Amino acid sequence: MKPTLLNKLAQLTERLDEIDRLLSVETVTSNMDNYRKLTREHAEISPVVALYRAYTQTEADIASAHEMLADPEMKELAEQEISDGKARLLTLETDLQMELLPKDPNDERNIFLEIRAGTGGDESALFSADLFRMYTRFAERQRWKVEIISESMSELGGYKEVILKIIGRGAYSRLKFESGGHRVQRVPATETQGRIHTSACTVAVMPEADEVADVNLNPADLRIDTYRASGAGGQHINKTDSAVRITHIPTGIVVECQDDRSQHKNKAQALSVLAARIKDKQLREIASKEAATRKSLIGSGDRSERIRTYNFPQGRITDHRINLTLYKIDAIMDGDLDELLSGLATEHQAELLAAMGE
Repeated sequence: MKPTLLNKLAQLTERLDEIDRLLSVETVTSNMDNYRKLTREHAEISPVVALYRAYTQTEADIASAHEMLADPEMKELAEQEISDGKARLLTLETDLQMELLPKDPNDERNIFLEIRAGTGGDESALFSADLFRMYTRFAERQRWKVEIISESMSELGGYKEVILKIIGRGAYSRLKFESGGHRVQRVPATETQGRIHTSACTVAVMPEADEVADVNLNPADLRIDTYRASGAGGQHINKTDSAVRITHIPTGIVVECQDDRSQHKNKAQALSVLAARIKDKQLREIASKEAATRKSLIGSGDRSERIRTYNFPQGRITDHRINLTLYKIDAIMDGDLDELLSGLATEHQAELLAAMGE
């Protein structure tokens, strides 16, 4: 194992011993915030230290077995112990590296997922609706809750834009690599001569922000406009100024919400989306800098990048970042995303492991 990793593991072991001493003090619960912080850190470090202690114990067992090699009667047993010990060390080293990978603090959060039609007109809007169904079906398979925050329909029943909130443990962890350009190649329903068209949509996956801890929305930085909602909604929605548009002046980010009859609810939803977009902008700037440093393709934060092609005539989907092609387009469009998402997560872990060794 690399010396840098061994040093880090030794430091974590010392820190765990220190936390154990602090938690054994009788007055530790007098400061509950500090007590919770210590217990949380203890829970995070303990599994790593347990693996490291198993690793050092295995090294000691191998060293003892080497001493036994000099005894002819014990040689065969010693050789077997050395062989088993080396195999155990490899497994423990892999497990330790995985435990030491930097944790994304947003992984367990709910998400806002935005789908926007791009080039391709009506066909692009129809493909947006297909992507909407794909992600909704995937969320259902995970037993997550899906809420439509905002939608703008096209004349043919597709989406010019739709914003979803997906509520469920690990939603961001599973879907965070879906951001980017999604290209579709197929014969549109409106095509009379059977020609294959290419169109595109963009997807943005943003962790739900804590408006206090993550994003401080200063009222002075916000311009809030109300107006009468358009589209479906009956007589009431068109007679009151229930729709809300919020502009974040420092960044120029604009969020509109008009799907609820209540102006108060539309404002609350718009503020939540605005906070998520501001946080997402910050995360993408960080990711872009990291990507430039280690030439990462996954999670670079570049929304203009074409990440995936859906070719319906050939029944295939290709993720260009990891060169993965799957010939099961019907299953994937029905929400069977596990193989794609697992491939992206595995590649990301490999990138992080490589960065640890630099």
